[in-house]
Amino acid sequence: MAGPRKDSNNVRLTSFFVLFFELFATGSATAQVPLLLWSTDSLPSPASSAAGHITSYDQLSAYLTTAFASGPHTVLLFLQDKLSKDDFTVFGGVFGNERDGAFENLKAALQSSSSVTIPALEWSSSSAVPALLQEKLGVSPVLVDADTLSGLTVNTSISNLFLINLPYCTRSLKSCKEDLHRNDEIIGKVLGVLKAKNIPYTAVYTGLQPSRVISESFVSEQSVGRSLLQAAAADVKPPIMYGETGNPCIMLWAQNLNISVSTTPAWTDLATQTPDLKDSMCNRSNSLLVLSYPSGHTLSFAMSQRFYSVSARNWSTLDSVQLQFSGQTATFIGRRSIYAPAEYSFRCQSVNNFQGALLMPEDTSKNASQWRLNFIDFQIQGFNLPNGTNFSYASDCAGFFTPGIWMGLLTSLLMLFIFVYGLHMIMQLNTMDRFDDPKGPMISVPLSE
Repeated sequence: MAGPRKDSNNVRLTSFFVLFFELFATGSATAQVPLLLWSTDSLPSPASSAAGHITSYDQLSAYLTTAFASGPHTVLLFLQDKLSKDDFTVFGGVFGNERDGAFENLKAALQSSSSVTIPALEWSSSSAVPALLQEKLGVSPVLVDADTLSGLTVNTSISNLFLINLPYCTRSLKSCKEDLHRNDEIIGKVLGVLKAKNIPYTAVYTGLQPSRVISESFVSEQSVGRSLLQAAAADVKPPIMYGETGNPCIMLWAQNLNISVSTTPAWTDLATQTPDLKDSMCNRSNSLLVLSYPSGHTLSFAMSQRFYSVSARNWSTLDSVQLQFSGQTATFIGRRSIYAPAEYSFRCQSVNNFQGALLMPEDTSKNASQWRLNFIDFQIQGFNLPNGTNFSYASDCAGFFTPGIWMGLLTSLLMLFIFVYGLHMIMQLNTMDRFDDPKGPMISVPLSE
């Protein structure tokens, strides 16, 4: 019979802090500290409260008045520098690892005594609990430790208030667990001293201030039911739009408009600035988007629309991109690589003039060879905009037949050719139509045959 009782005690010890914090499943933005109260005498039952209730000091004062109503009391106040309910959930060993918990002596004291738990006590100042106990007992607190208390003569005919200060960690989780474990050992030693002297006591364990302040919302403010855990979508900046008659005729969007006008690798992202479009223009055959930035840079995109008889349709091309800075100019040609059907927009993940370049210098000037452009996630349309908010269907710069696809196709065709040739050679093999008989005369094959 000892085995089942031992297992039952372990289950109760393991589930103690789980039940402790099930009473406080929700919280609020108000700072709070837990308070544990246990006694060798019988403690009155506290008033029932709903989950998430935060006990005020008026409610605690009313309860202590009832608990200390009759006779003198010896009260031990274990006052830790910081304490929060999270310290119990993280270091209490509440998931079957009671041997790894930092509150072994505290658990044993709560299980063997009459106890009351207040998961959330409204916190306002560090001296509120000691002052409240001093008021209820009518005595001043005496600062002691286990060694001092063992040599102290306790007069049980009057009320006594002993204060035991406990430190709290300020470093890693491992050191926090070690500090809390040492505090638990101090609690065990102090209780052992009073037990050896056969002195009835009431013990209180709380904190000067919360160790973790976590802002949460009331249950009534949250939607009840299931919801998808989805990150909020990042705000997407609107495209740059220019129009002369109220309707946009040019649209441009880019995640980054990086430019460099020096030999150093320093980039300037013009997309973070708001440009002036006053010098832009557009008509049925040509569009010019001029972006004048406060930093002194001017970026121009010249586009044209022409009819090509080979494809029997209109195509728009980005003829040139011009960058001006400090009176100097560099022009880059894009019509050879940046084009799309006139009804479409053009899009490319990267448009630059130095690596896989789509922009080529118009001349061999020093600026065109040294200045660098790198437009990330670039999209532009200068004609046939369907409305004022969206681009038309995008013609992407990445072709369908990439080098990797061509290599795969050619390799497959070569392997197929080898397979067909080998199969053809095997099918051309013929068996002999005459055989020698070892018991008869040898076969004579006339040369005329």
